[in-house]
Amino acid sequence: MRSEISRFLCELQLFLEHEEAQDLVEYALVVALIAFGATASLHTLGVGLNHVFTSISSTLASAY
Repeated sequence: MRSEISRFLCELQLFLEHEEAQDLVEYALVVALIAFGATASLHTLGVGLNHVFTSISSTLASAY
């Protein structure tokens, strides 16, 4: 059991020392930042579109 844990920890250490792991973390952070920005901008866009469609709806309702 100890040998399995020791082997796992050695493999984990080797994985974390590789540059590919660092690149993976950087890419994950970039994706998270893009997702956050997209969510914020889509919320703002949704509020703006809601205002536009409400304005169009009231204009059409008052025209008839």
